[in-house]
Amino acid sequence: MPVSNLNGKMSVSETIPGAWITVGLLCVVGCLNYLVRIMITTMRDPITGSIPMTDAQFGLLTSSFLWAYGLSSPFAGFLADRYKRHVVILACLAAWSIVTWGTAYATTFESLLVTRVLMGLSEACYIPAALALISDYHPGPTRSFATGLHMAGIMAGQGLSFTGGWIAEKHDWGFAFQVFGVIGIVYALLLLPLLRGAPAGIHQQQARDTPSGVITFGSAVSHLAKNTSFLMLLCFWGILGLSWVVVGWLPSFYSEKFGLPASRAGIYATAYLNTATFIGVLTGGLLADYFSRFNSRARILVPFAGLCIAAPAIFLAGSTAMLPLAIGGFMTYAFMLTFNDSNMMPILGMVLDPRYRATGYGILNMLSCMVGGLGVYVSGALLDVRVSFDTIFQLVALIIGGNAILLFFIKPIRFK
Repeated sequence: MPVSNLNGKMSVSETIPGAWITVGLLCVVGCLNYLVRIMITTMRDPITGSIPMTDAQFGLLTSSFLWAYGLSSPFAGFLADRYKRHVVILACLAAWSIVTWGTAYATTFESLLVTRVLMGLSEACYIPAALALISDYHPGPTRSFATGLHMAGIMAGQGLSFTGGWIAEKHDWGFAFQVFGVIGIVYALLLLPLLRGAPAGIHQQQARDTPSGVITFGSAVSHLAKNTSFLMLLCFWGILGLSWVVVGWLPSFYSEKFGLPASRAGIYATAYLNTATFIGVLTGGLLADYFSRFNSRARILVPFAGLCIAAPAIFLAGSTAMLPLAIGGFMTYAFMLTFNDSNMMPILGMVLDPRYRATGYGILNMLSCMVGGLGVYVSGALLDVRVSFDTIFQLVALIIGGNAILLFFIKPIRFK
Protein backbone atom coordinates (compact mmCIF):
# COMPACT_ATOMS: atom_id res chain seq x y z
CA MET A 1 0.00 0.00 0.00
CA PRO A 2 1.52 3.35 -0.99
CA VAL A 3 1.76 6.27 1.38
CA SER A 4 3.33 9.57 0.39
CA ASN A 5 5.12 11.76 2.88
CA LEU A 6 4.88 15.52 2.81
CA ASN A 7 7.91 16.02 0.56
CA GLY A 8 6.12 14.13 -2.19
CA LYS A 9 8.20 10.89 -2.30
CA MET A 10 6.53 7.52 -2.47
CA SER A 11 7.52 5.45 0.56
CA VAL A 12 6.23 2.02 -0.46
CA SER A 13 4.82 1.23 -3.88
CA GLU A 14 2.97 2.96 -6.70
CA THR A 15 -0.22 0.84 -6.80
CA ILE A 16 -3.16 0.67 -4.39
CA PRO A 17 -5.35 -2.48 -4.64
CA GLY A 18 -8.63 -1.70 -6.39
CA ALA A 19 -7.28 1.47 -8.02
CA TRP A 20 -8.24 0.57 -11.59
CA ILE A 21 -11.54 -1.05 -10.57
CA THR A 22 -12.50 2.24 -8.89
CA VAL A 23 -11.72 4.15 -12.08
CA GLY A 24 -13.87 1.73 -14.08
CA LEU A 25 -16.83 2.04 -11.72
CA LEU A 26 -16.65 5.82 -11.83
CA CYS A 27 -16.40 5.85 -15.63
CA VAL A 28 -19.99 4.62 -15.81
CA VAL A 29 -21.22 7.33 -13.42
CA GLY A 30 -19.45 10.02 -15.42
CA CYS A 31 -20.87 8.60 -18.64
CA LEU A 32 -24.44 8.77 -17.34
CA ASN A 33 -24.00 12.28 -15.93
CA TYR A 34 -22.71 13.77 -19.13
CA LEU A 35 -25.00 11.83 -21.46
CA VAL A 36 -28.05 13.38 -19.82
CA ARG A 37 -26.37 16.75 -19.32
CA ILE A 38 -25.68 17.15 -23.05
CA MET A 39 -28.56 15.28 -24.68
CA ILE A 40 -30.96 18.18 -24.19
CA THR A 41 -28.93 20.10 -26.81
CA THR A 42 -29.89 17.43 -29.38
CA MET A 43 -33.61 17.85 -28.62
CA ARG A 44 -34.17 21.48 -29.53
CA ASP A 45 -36.86 20.88 -32.15
CA PRO A 46 -38.85 18.26 -30.17
CA ILE A 47 -38.67 20.30 -26.96
CA THR A 48 -39.51 23.68 -28.53
CA GLY A 49 -42.31 22.01 -30.48
CA SER A 50 -43.80 20.84 -27.20
CA ILE A 51 -42.84 23.84 -25.03
CA PRO A 52 -42.60 27.10 -27.05
CA MET A 53 -39.44 29.15 -26.31
CA THR A 54 -36.94 31.48 -27.98
CA ASP A 55 -33.31 30.59 -28.79
CA ALA A 56 -32.22 32.60 -25.78
CA GLN A 57 -34.60 30.63 -23.53
CA PHE A 58 -33.39 27.33 -24.96
CA GLY A 59 -29.82 28.45 -24.31
CA LEU A 60 -30.88 29.34 -20.77
CA LEU A 61 -31.71 25.67 -20.13
CA THR A 62 -28.01 24.83 -20.48
CA SER A 63 -26.91 28.05 -18.80
CA SER A 64 -29.12 27.49 -15.74
CA PHE A 65 -27.69 24.01 -15.31
CA LEU A 66 -24.15 25.36 -15.51
CA TRP A 67 -24.81 28.24 -13.11
CA ALA A 68 -26.43 25.99 -10.50
CA TYR A 69 -23.70 23.41 -10.98
CA GLY A 70 -20.98 26.02 -10.80
CA LEU A 71 -22.26 28.00 -7.81
CA SER A 72 -22.60 24.87 -5.71
CA SER A 73 -19.28 23.33 -6.85
CA PRO A 74 -16.96 24.92 -4.23
CA PHE A 75 -19.02 23.64 -1.32
CA ALA A 76 -19.58 20.34 -3.14
CA GLY A 77 -15.81 19.97 -3.50
CA PHE A 78 -15.35 20.77 0.18
CA LEU A 79 -17.77 17.95 1.10
CA ALA A 80 -15.49 15.55 -0.78
CA ASP A 81 -12.48 16.82 1.21
CA ARG A 82 -14.32 16.80 4.52
CA TYR A 83 -16.29 13.53 4.27
CA LYS A 84 -15.88 10.10 2.67
CA ARG A 85 -15.59 10.65 -1.04
CA HIS A 86 -17.30 7.45 -2.12
CA VAL A 87 -20.33 8.28 0.07
CA VAL A 88 -20.60 11.73 -1.51
CA ILE A 89 -20.49 10.13 -4.98
CA LEU A 90 -23.24 7.62 -4.15
CA ALA A 91 -25.53 10.29 -2.69
CA CYS A 92 -24.93 12.50 -5.72
CA LEU A 93 -25.80 9.69 -8.16
CA ALA A 94 -29.02 8.84 -6.32
CA ALA A 95 -30.20 12.47 -6.29
CA TRP A 96 -29.23 12.98 -9.93
CA SER A 97 -31.18 9.89 -11.01
CA ILE A 98 -34.37 11.06 -9.31
CA VAL A 99 -34.11 14.53 -10.87
CA THR A 100 -33.42 13.03 -14.31
CA TRP A 101 -36.53 10.87 -14.06
CA GLY A 102 -38.59 13.84 -12.90
CA THR A 103 -37.49 15.99 -15.86
CA ALA A 104 -39.69 13.90 -18.13
CA TYR A 105 -42.78 15.39 -16.48
CA ALA A 106 -41.97 19.08 -17.10
CA THR A 107 -44.72 20.69 -19.18
CA THR A 108 -43.74 24.39 -19.16
CA PHE A 109 -40.54 26.32 -19.77
CA GLU A 110 -40.46 27.32 -16.11
CA SER A 111 -40.80 23.75 -14.83
CA LEU A 112 -38.16 22.51 -17.29
CA LEU A 113 -35.86 25.30 -16.11
CA VAL A 114 -36.34 24.21 -12.49
CA THR A 115 -35.40 20.62 -13.31
CA ARG A 116 -32.21 21.82 -15.03
CA VAL A 117 -31.28 23.81 -11.93
CA LEU A 118 -31.94 20.79 -9.71
CA MET A 119 -29.88 18.60 -12.02
CA GLY A 120 -26.99 21.05 -11.73
CA LEU A 121 -27.20 20.97 -7.95
CA SER A 122 -27.45 17.17 -7.78
CA GLU A 123 -24.52 16.64 -10.15
CA ALA A 124 -22.15 19.22 -8.64
CA CYS A 125 -20.60 16.93 -6.03
CA TYR A 126 -19.60 14.25 -8.49
CA ILE A 127 -16.57 15.49 -10.44
CA PRO A 128 -14.56 16.95 -7.50
CA ALA A 129 -15.19 13.84 -5.41
CA ALA A 130 -14.50 11.39 -8.25
CA LEU A 131 -11.26 13.02 -9.42
CA ALA A 132 -10.02 13.43 -5.84
CA LEU A 133 -10.79 9.76 -5.14
CA ILE A 134 -8.91 8.74 -8.29
CA SER A 135 -5.94 10.86 -7.15
CA ASP A 136 -6.05 9.10 -3.77
CA TYR A 137 -5.89 5.73 -5.52
CA HIS A 138 -3.24 6.85 -8.05
CA PRO A 139 -0.57 8.89 -6.20
CA GLY A 140 2.24 7.85 -8.58
CA PRO A 141 3.04 8.01 -12.30
CA THR A 142 -0.36 6.66 -13.45
CA ARG A 143 -2.34 9.69 -12.24
CA SER A 144 -2.85 11.49 -15.56
CA PHE A 145 -3.84 8.33 -17.44
CA ALA A 146 -6.21 7.26 -14.64
CA THR A 147 -7.79 10.71 -14.74
CA GLY A 148 -7.91 10.55 -18.53
CA LEU A 149 -9.54 7.12 -18.45
CA HIS A 150 -12.28 8.45 -16.19
CA MET A 151 -12.71 11.49 -18.42
CA ALA A 152 -12.97 9.11 -21.38
CA GLY A 153 -16.06 7.68 -19.70
CA ILE A 154 -17.43 11.21 -19.56
CA MET A 155 -16.61 11.75 -23.23
CA ALA A 156 -18.34 8.47 -24.06
CA GLY A 157 -21.42 9.88 -22.35
CA GLN A 158 -21.19 13.06 -24.39
CA GLY A 159 -20.78 10.99 -27.55
CA LEU A 160 -23.82 8.89 -26.72
CA SER A 161 -25.94 11.94 -25.97
CA PHE A 162 -27.18 11.90 -29.58
CA THR A 163 -29.49 9.11 -28.34
CA GLY A 164 -31.59 11.87 -26.78
CA GLY A 165 -32.46 13.32 -30.18
CA TRP A 166 -32.98 9.84 -31.60
CA ILE A 167 -35.33 8.77 -28.79
CA ALA A 168 -37.18 12.09 -29.03
CA GLU A 169 -37.83 11.50 -32.73
CA LYS A 170 -38.92 7.87 -32.20
CA HIS A 171 -40.96 8.35 -29.04
CA ASP A 172 -41.09 11.54 -26.95
CA TRP A 173 -38.38 13.78 -25.54
CA GLY A 174 -39.47 13.00 -21.97
CA PHE A 175 -39.09 9.26 -22.50
CA ALA A 176 -35.29 9.58 -22.69
CA PHE A 177 -35.18 11.21 -19.25
CA GLN A 178 -37.32 8.44 -17.81
CA VAL A 179 -35.03 5.74 -19.21
CA PHE A 180 -31.78 7.23 -17.96
CA GLY A 181 -33.26 8.15 -14.59
CA VAL A 182 -34.17 4.51 -13.97
CA ILE A 183 -30.73 3.35 -15.17
CA GLY A 184 -29.08 5.75 -12.71
CA ILE A 185 -31.12 4.46 -9.77
CA VAL A 186 -30.28 0.82 -10.60
CA TYR A 187 -26.57 1.59 -10.96
CA ALA A 188 -26.49 3.48 -7.65
CA LEU A 189 -27.83 0.36 -5.95
CA LEU A 190 -25.19 -1.78 -7.67
CA LEU A 191 -22.41 0.59 -6.58
CA LEU A 192 -23.46 0.59 -2.94
CA PRO A 193 -21.44 -2.51 -1.96
CA LEU A 194 -18.65 -1.96 -4.51
CA LEU A 195 -17.38 1.62 -4.25
CA ARG A 196 -14.93 2.29 -1.41
CA GLY A 197 -12.48 5.00 -0.39
CA ALA A 198 -8.72 4.61 -0.81
CA PRO A 199 -7.22 2.89 2.26
CA ALA A 200 -4.88 5.02 4.38
CA GLY A 201 -3.77 7.08 1.39
CA ILE A 202 -2.53 10.59 0.99
CA HIS A 203 -5.83 12.32 1.74
CA GLN A 204 -6.31 10.47 5.00
CA GLN A 205 -2.70 10.92 6.14
CA GLN A 206 -2.75 14.65 5.44
CA ALA A 207 -6.07 15.08 7.28
CA ARG A 208 -4.53 13.56 10.41
CA ASP A 209 -1.71 16.12 10.24
CA THR A 210 -4.02 19.14 10.59
CA PRO A 211 -3.91 20.78 14.05
CA SER A 212 -7.60 20.26 14.75
CA GLY A 213 -8.10 17.18 12.62
CA VAL A 214 -11.00 19.00 10.91
CA ILE A 215 -10.87 21.13 7.77
CA THR A 216 -13.42 23.93 7.54
CA PHE A 217 -14.72 25.47 4.33
CA GLY A 218 -13.38 28.87 5.37
CA SER A 219 -9.89 27.57 6.10
CA ALA A 220 -9.82 25.72 2.77
CA VAL A 221 -10.83 28.82 0.80
CA SER A 222 -8.33 30.94 2.73
CA HIS A 223 -5.54 28.50 1.95
CA LEU A 224 -6.42 28.44 -1.76
CA ALA A 225 -6.67 32.24 -2.00
CA LYS A 226 -3.03 32.53 -0.92
CA ASN A 227 -1.76 30.17 -3.62
CA THR A 228 -0.67 32.15 -6.70
CA SER A 229 -0.47 29.10 -8.96
CA PHE A 230 -4.02 28.11 -8.00
CA LEU A 231 -5.30 31.61 -8.76
CA MET A 232 -3.69 31.46 -12.21
CA LEU A 233 -5.30 28.07 -12.80
CA LEU A 234 -8.62 29.53 -11.68
CA CYS A 235 -8.43 32.23 -14.35
CA PHE A 236 -7.30 29.71 -16.97
CA TRP A 237 -10.03 27.15 -16.25
CA GLY A 238 -12.66 29.86 -16.02
CA ILE A 239 -11.89 31.22 -19.48
CA LEU A 240 -11.75 27.67 -20.85
CA GLY A 241 -15.40 27.39 -19.81
CA LEU A 242 -16.23 29.15 -23.09
CA SER A 243 -15.81 25.75 -24.72
CA TRP A 244 -19.41 25.22 -23.54
CA VAL A 245 -20.48 27.59 -26.31
CA VAL A 246 -19.38 24.95 -28.81
CA VAL A 247 -21.00 22.09 -26.88
CA GLY A 248 -24.25 23.98 -26.41
CA TRP A 249 -24.72 25.20 -29.97
CA LEU A 250 -22.91 22.73 -32.25
CA PRO A 251 -26.04 20.66 -33.08
CA SER A 252 -27.86 23.88 -34.02
CA PHE A 253 -24.81 25.03 -36.04
CA TYR A 254 -24.90 21.89 -38.16
CA SER A 255 -28.68 22.08 -38.59
CA GLU A 256 -28.81 25.72 -39.64
CA LYS A 257 -25.59 26.11 -41.62
CA PHE A 258 -25.72 22.80 -43.48
CA GLY A 259 -29.46 22.08 -43.41
CA LEU A 260 -29.16 18.77 -41.56
CA PRO A 261 -32.06 17.09 -39.72
CA ALA A 262 -31.88 17.05 -35.91
CA SER A 263 -30.86 13.39 -35.64
CA ARG A 264 -27.98 13.71 -38.13
CA ALA A 265 -26.82 17.03 -36.70
CA GLY A 266 -26.89 15.47 -33.24
CA ILE A 267 -24.66 12.60 -34.39
CA TYR A 268 -22.11 14.97 -35.97
CA ALA A 269 -22.12 17.21 -32.89
CA THR A 270 -21.88 14.46 -30.28
CA ALA A 271 -20.88 11.02 -31.62
CA TYR A 272 -18.22 12.35 -34.02
CA LEU A 273 -16.97 15.05 -31.71
CA ASN A 274 -16.83 12.85 -28.66
CA THR A 275 -15.03 10.05 -30.46
CA ALA A 276 -12.25 12.60 -30.74
CA THR A 277 -12.54 13.67 -27.09
CA PHE A 278 -12.57 10.04 -25.95
CA ILE A 279 -9.27 9.38 -27.71
CA GLY A 280 -7.95 12.81 -26.71
CA VAL A 281 -8.26 12.41 -22.94
CA LEU A 282 -6.53 9.04 -23.07
CA THR A 283 -3.77 10.38 -25.32
CA GLY A 284 -3.32 13.48 -23.15
CA GLY A 285 -3.02 11.34 -20.02
CA LEU A 286 -0.55 8.90 -21.56
CA LEU A 287 1.64 11.66 -23.02
CA ALA A 288 1.71 13.61 -19.75
CA ASP A 289 2.56 10.53 -17.67
CA TYR A 290 5.30 9.51 -20.12
CA PHE A 291 6.97 12.91 -20.44
CA SER A 292 6.66 13.62 -16.71
CA ARG A 293 9.48 11.08 -16.29
CA PHE A 294 11.80 13.56 -18.01
CA ASN A 295 10.22 16.96 -17.36
CA SER A 296 8.50 18.00 -14.13
CA ARG A 297 6.26 20.41 -16.09
CA ALA A 298 5.04 17.82 -18.61
CA ARG A 299 1.50 17.76 -17.20
CA ILE A 300 1.38 21.51 -17.88
CA LEU A 301 3.15 21.56 -21.24
CA VAL A 302 1.09 18.77 -22.84
CA PRO A 303 -2.28 20.60 -22.48
CA PHE A 304 -0.56 23.87 -23.43
CA ALA A 305 0.55 22.32 -26.73
CA GLY A 306 -2.97 20.97 -27.23
CA LEU A 307 -4.51 24.44 -26.93
CA CYS A 308 -2.07 25.83 -29.49
CA ILE A 309 -3.63 23.44 -32.02
CA ALA A 310 -7.23 23.44 -30.73
CA ALA A 311 -7.78 27.20 -31.17
CA PRO A 312 -6.90 27.39 -34.90
CA ALA A 313 -8.92 24.22 -35.51
CA ILE A 314 -12.14 25.68 -34.11
CA PHE A 315 -11.54 28.96 -35.98
CA LEU A 316 -11.32 27.02 -39.25
CA ALA A 317 -14.26 24.74 -38.45
CA GLY A 318 -16.55 27.65 -37.66
CA SER A 319 -15.61 29.53 -40.83
CA THR A 320 -15.73 26.88 -43.56
CA ALA A 321 -18.68 26.22 -45.85
CA MET A 322 -17.54 22.61 -46.41
CA LEU A 323 -19.21 20.08 -44.09
CA PRO A 324 -16.32 17.54 -44.08
CA LEU A 325 -13.85 20.31 -43.20
CA ALA A 326 -16.10 21.57 -40.42
CA ILE A 327 -16.42 18.06 -38.97
CA GLY A 328 -12.66 17.51 -39.19
CA GLY A 329 -11.89 20.89 -37.63
CA PHE A 330 -14.23 20.37 -34.68
CA MET A 331 -12.88 16.85 -34.13
CA THR A 332 -9.30 18.18 -34.09
CA TYR A 333 -10.34 20.90 -31.67
CA ALA A 334 -12.05 18.38 -29.39
CA PHE A 335 -9.09 15.97 -29.48
CA MET A 336 -6.55 18.62 -28.49
CA LEU A 337 -8.72 20.52 -26.00
CA THR A 338 -9.27 17.45 -23.86
CA PHE A 339 -5.56 17.22 -22.99
CA ASN A 340 -6.62 19.75 -20.34
CA ASP A 341 -9.31 17.45 -18.91
CA SER A 342 -6.93 14.55 -18.29
CA ASN A 343 -4.37 16.80 -16.62
CA MET A 344 -6.23 19.44 -14.59
CA MET A 345 -6.53 17.41 -11.39
CA PRO A 346 -2.93 16.17 -11.77
CA ILE A 347 -1.84 19.81 -12.18
CA LEU A 348 -3.74 20.66 -9.00
CA GLY A 349 -1.78 17.82 -7.42
CA MET A 350 1.38 19.72 -8.35
CA VAL A 351 0.33 22.99 -6.72
CA LEU A 352 -2.10 22.13 -3.88
CA ASP A 353 -1.94 20.35 -0.53
CA PRO A 354 -3.91 17.06 -0.90
CA ARG A 355 -6.39 18.21 1.77
CA TYR A 356 -7.77 20.95 -0.48
CA ARG A 357 -7.80 19.41 -3.96
CA ALA A 358 -11.50 18.59 -4.21
CA THR A 359 -12.38 22.05 -2.86
CA GLY A 360 -9.95 23.60 -5.32
CA TYR A 361 -11.42 21.67 -8.23
CA GLY A 362 -14.89 22.68 -7.12
CA ILE A 363 -13.91 26.35 -7.24
CA LEU A 364 -12.40 25.85 -10.70
CA ASN A 365 -15.65 24.22 -11.79
CA MET A 366 -17.66 27.11 -10.38
CA LEU A 367 -15.92 29.78 -12.44
CA SER A 368 -15.77 27.59 -15.54
CA CYS A 369 -19.49 26.86 -15.39
CA MET A 370 -20.41 30.47 -14.70
CA VAL A 371 -18.39 31.64 -17.69
CA GLY A 372 -19.66 28.76 -19.83
CA GLY A 373 -23.28 29.36 -18.87
CA LEU A 374 -22.97 33.07 -19.58
CA GLY A 375 -21.31 32.27 -22.90
CA VAL A 376 -24.10 29.91 -23.98
CA TYR A 377 -26.80 32.40 -23.00
CA VAL A 378 -25.10 35.39 -24.65
CA SER A 379 -24.56 33.29 -27.78
CA GLY A 380 -28.28 32.54 -27.90
CA ALA A 381 -29.06 36.23 -27.52
CA LEU A 382 -26.61 37.05 -30.32
CA LEU A 383 -28.25 34.45 -32.55
CA ASP A 384 -31.62 36.09 -31.86
CA VAL A 385 -30.25 39.35 -33.33
CA ARG A 386 -28.78 37.52 -36.35
CA VAL A 387 -25.12 37.28 -35.37
CA SER A 388 -23.76 34.25 -37.23
CA PHE A 389 -22.42 31.03 -35.77
CA ASP A 390 -19.21 31.71 -37.71
CA THR A 391 -18.56 34.91 -35.80
CA ILE A 392 -19.39 33.36 -32.43
CA PHE A 393 -17.08 30.38 -32.93
CA GLN A 394 -14.26 32.59 -34.22
CA LEU A 395 -14.42 34.72 -31.07
CA VAL A 396 -14.34 31.61 -28.89
CA ALA A 397 -11.29 30.34 -30.78
CA LEU A 398 -9.38 33.58 -30.27
CA ILE A 399 -10.14 33.76 -26.56
CA ILE A 400 -9.29 30.10 -25.88
CA GLY A 401 -6.06 30.39 -27.86
CA GLY A 402 -4.91 33.45 -25.95
CA ASN A 403 -5.78 31.76 -22.68
CA ALA A 404 -2.99 29.19 -23.18
CA ILE A 405 -0.39 31.69 -21.98
CA LEU A 406 -1.78 31.51 -18.42
CA LEU A 407 -1.24 27.76 -18.30
CA PHE A 408 2.33 28.03 -19.59
CA PHE A 409 3.46 30.13 -16.64
CA ILE A 410 2.06 27.86 -13.87
CA LYS A 411 4.87 26.86 -11.49
CA PRO A 412 4.62 23.37 -9.91
CA ILE A 413 5.18 22.77 -6.18
CA ARG A 414 6.27 19.44 -4.71
CA PHE A 415 3.12 17.60 -3.73
CA LYS A 416 1.87 14.09 -4.51
